[in-house]
Amino acid sequence: MYSEAKKLHIIETVLKINSDAVLMEIEALIEKTLKPQKAKKQKSAHDFLGLISKEDTLLMTTAIEKGCEQINPDDWK
Repeated sequence: MYSEAKKLHIIETVLKINSDAVLMEIEALIEKTLKPQKAKKQKSAHDFLGLISKEDTLLMTTAIEKGCEQINPDDWK
């Protein structure tokens, strides 16, 4: 966080500027900085539709069935 002394130094520097173009740029930057930022849209499952090919989906389904859908009773011992 900027200290009050740093802020005052920046203000003093701005007061010395004689160019309207530079002052306009500084003003635009300040306005842009102070505007509330838009919240990023949260992704939905619908945003990912069509990104995975049917072949890849089949490979994933097969891998899940082979690796995750089998119960080994000895694993709990």
